[in-house]
Formats: sequence, structure tokens, C-alpha cells
Amino acid sequence: MSIVAIVGRPNVGKSTLFNRLVGERKAIVDDMSGVTRDRHYGKCEWTGKEFVIVDTGGFVSDTKDIFEKEIANQVLIAIKEADALIFMVDGTSGVTDVDKEFATIVRKSNKPVFVAVNKIDSSQRMDMQHEFFALGFDEVIPVASISGFGTGELLDEIVKVLPEEPEMDTIALPKIALVGRPNVGKSSLCNALLGVERNIVTDIPGTTRDSINTHYNYFGKDFVLIDTAGIRKKGKVNEDIEFYSVMRSIKAIEDTDVVMLLIDAKDGLESQDVNLFHLAQKNGKGIVIVINKWDLVEGKETNTTKKYTEQILRKIAPFTDVPIIFISALTKQRIFKAMEMALEVYDNMSKRISTSKLNDLLLPIIEKTPPQATKGKHVKIKYITQLPTKKICFAFFCNLPQYVAESYKRFLENRLREHFDFKGTPIFIFFRKK
Repeated sequence: MSIVAIVGRPNVGKSTLFNRLVGERKAIVDDMSGVTRDRHYGKCEWTGKEFVIVDTGGFVSDTKDIFEKEIANQVLIAIKEADALIFMVDGTSGVTDVDKEFATIVRKSNKPVFVAVNKIDSSQRMDMQHEFFALGFDEVIPVASISGFGTGELLDEIVKVLPEEPEMDTIALPKIALVGRPNVGKSSLCNALLGVERNIVTDIPGTTRDSINTHYNYFGKDFVLIDTAGIRKKGKVNEDIEFYSVMRSIKAIEDTDVVMLLIDAKDGLESQDVNLFHLAQKNGKGIVIVINKWDLVEGKETNTTKKYTEQILRKIAPFTDVPIIFISALTKQRIFKAMEMALEVYDNMSKRISTSKLNDLLLPIIEKTPPQATKGKHVKIKYITQLPTKKICFAFFCNLPQYVAESYKRFLENRLREHFDFKGTPIFIFFRKK
């Protein structure tokens, strides 16, 4: 689809306009400037035409702040990517020196530019738009991003200049989310896979605040790669902004198909990593554990990876049928192998076993090792079927489902894993009365 980027100096209302155009609160909005750091993508539809809308951070030039420098770089990339630009300004502030300086940069792009004069929310303020013609652009449109005033007129003009897109079938692509504690290398891995500085990377924890989706093609396979904000323990989430980031990261886990849980090799698997693992497991998501920064581990021996793996498996038990891979996002060591594993897990999640095959295999095993009798009650399992759900779920129909012990559920799960490849995929077993 065509791309339209919202650009401008900090705190003029870009994210508020973005949220209104995509129809949901995808971008974090706060009165403090500099909240939006990475490019943030959403889909917008107007008069039957769909296009991608991009929210960017506020542009600041000649700054020594590490984040502001990176934000400025991201804005320039967004300008280069876009088919059209919404140059957002604050109508109540008038034309500022930063607006003039940024207008020169935008003009050099030779892209269609629409100056959206924000905060024109009353008839008394309508005259404020006129001074912005001094920036040198033909299209100056008054809007109020909070109320939605003027956004229809803005979209009317935008869709006129967008190139016609060929019709394509809509396909639900697999979604793979990179999650983990702050500063484990999620954005570095995302950038290494993409081969471009798609997301801001610094050594400061918490750089990524929003969850960022990227369409990715790996050896002819298309999927959506999601870079999420680092998740910390609740006690360490002090800023409102970081709180919202955590919520979006948790939502990304709930919405994705496969979770790539990144661990810092130097820190090992900590309690918060285990919490994330169980959250993904509870939601029935495919899981790959990725040990990043393996190049920084000193004194490695032949069995170092084996010992490291055993430690992780002990902490995540009883669900241990999970692929674990050791990588370095910095040197790109085994990063494509990690993606290959994630796609294999996705295929495992799509696996469907016929009822006849399940019964032929499991009923003899159950007959040989039946559930233990409780209070003199003997459980008799009649047949098994896989449920038609997105999660991997099996229903065991029996006479007394309430007497089946949790340990027997694990026994049956282990037998399923022995005979079918469900690596990285949580299995849910239900007993129903027959």
C-alpha cells in the first residue's frame, strides 16, 4: 500500500492525529515532548482507498541528546519511505524557526506535502491557518486532531495524490513478536534481520516504547515481525509512558502467533523472563527462547551451551519442549537460524491430527496405563479428538472427567509430543463427559 508519513517538530499533535486516522490508540500520547521515538505504522482507509499511515517522532536539529538525534534520523527515513507527507504544525504557536527549518528539509523530498495546522478547534481560530502559507506549500488545511475537525478534508486531498495500487488478495500473515526485558537486544535483532536501521537502538534500557510491526520476507516466506517495548517488573514501572509500553508489549504477546523470548546471555533467565514465558504459554503462543549476546560470554567450553540449556529447562518446567538457540544480533551469528526455528514452530501450531490417527495411537497406550482410580472410581476414556481452535487443544471424552489427575494430563501430553512434532507449542488437554 501507499505510505503517508506524519512529520513535524515535537508536541504538535502528530500521535493524536495518527490515532484518529487509524481508529485506535496505537501510538502513545502524552503532554511531554519526545514520547514517540520510533516510526509507528497503522492502516487507514478513506473512500475505499487503503494506505499505511506512519507516526514519527518530533524533529529536532543540532541536538546533543542521543534520543533526539536518533529520532531525527528516523524522521528522515520516514520522509524517504513515504509517498506523501502530512507536515503538522501548531496553529496556536504560529510559524516557528523549527517549522521553517524543517520545511526546507521536507521541500527537498519532492513529495506531495499537506500542511495540517492543528488545534484549529473553533471559528475564532480559523484565521490562524493563513500565516502557515509562508512555509511555501500549496496545501494548508486546518484540523483539530483531538475532535477530528478537518481530518476528512485532509484525507480527501491525500487520496487524490496517492498512486493506484494493484488489487491483491488479503492473506493473514504469521506474526512473530520479539519480547523480553529492556536492553536484551530486541531492536538490534530486528534491525539485523531487516538489514536497515528500522528501529532506534541505544544502550539505554527502555528505548523502544511502542510495539512496532514490520512486514518481513525470509527466503520467500512472508510474515510480520513485531519489535516490542522492554517489559520490566511492575515495581520498576514508574513513568506513565513506560506503563503504557508494557501494556502494549503484553497485548503484542496476546495478538501474535509466535513469541521469540530474548534473554541476555550474561544475565541468564531471570524471574521476569519466566513470567513472560508463562504468559505466552497461557495464551497458547508458539515460543522460541533466544539467548542473545552469546559472543560476549567469556570462557565458553564444549558443554557450555548444554549446561546453559539445562538451567533454562529446569526453570521453565514442566513445559520444556521448546527450541533454544544461542545468537548474537551484533555479529548476526545464527540470527536467520532463529527465524527458521520460529517459522517451524508456527507450522507446528497449524498442525492438525485426524481423530482416527489419535485414537489408533493413544487408546492402546491409555488401556495399558489407565488413569489412577480415585475414591474407588475408575476413569474410562472412550475417544480423543483435536478441537478446531487456533491453540493446540485435545478433548478426551470419558465417564468421570472430574477424577482425572493433573499428572495424568502431563502423561498424555508427553505421549502426544513423543509421536507428533509440537516443539515450541503449548498443548491444552480437556476431559469431557461422554
